[in-house]
Amino acid sequence: MAQRILVIDDEKSIRSALKEILSFEGYIIEEATDGVEGLGMIQERSYDCILCDIKMPKMDGLEVLEQVQALKPDTPLIIISGHGNIETAVEAVKKGAFDYISKPPDLNRLLITIRNAMDKRSLVEETK
Repeated sequence: MAQRILVIDDEKSIRSALKEILSFEGYIIEEATDGVEGLGMIQERSYDCILCDIKMPKMDGLEVLEQVQALKPDTPLIIISGHGNIETAVEAVKKGAFDYISKPPDLNRLLITIRNAMDKRSLVEETK
C-alpha cells in the first residue's frame, strides 16, 4: 500500500515541487496551505509522515508540531524551512520533530530522511 505524506506549507511552489517529486517516488501526497488546515486533516486521517514549514500564517510549524505530538505522537514530522537557523532546528528536534531540513531541500537528503522516519514509525508500531 502506498504511504501517505502530508505537506503543510504556505508557499504553493514548494507544495507543488514536493508533491511532484514525492509522487514520482510512489507516495500519496496531500497538501495543506497552513497549520490550521493541516491539523484539521491530521485529525481526520492518518499520515505516514508530515512535512511542515516553520513560518506560516495563522499557526507556525512549531505550534503544529506540538499539536501533532499531542494528537498523533507516532507520526513523524519533518520541519522544512528557508528561515531557520541552528537554534530553531535544535528547538524543533527537542520538541519532537524527526528532523529539520533547510529550503530548498537537498532531494537525496529529503528522501532518505522520509524513508528513515517511516522506518522508525514502522518499528514503533511493530513493538506495540
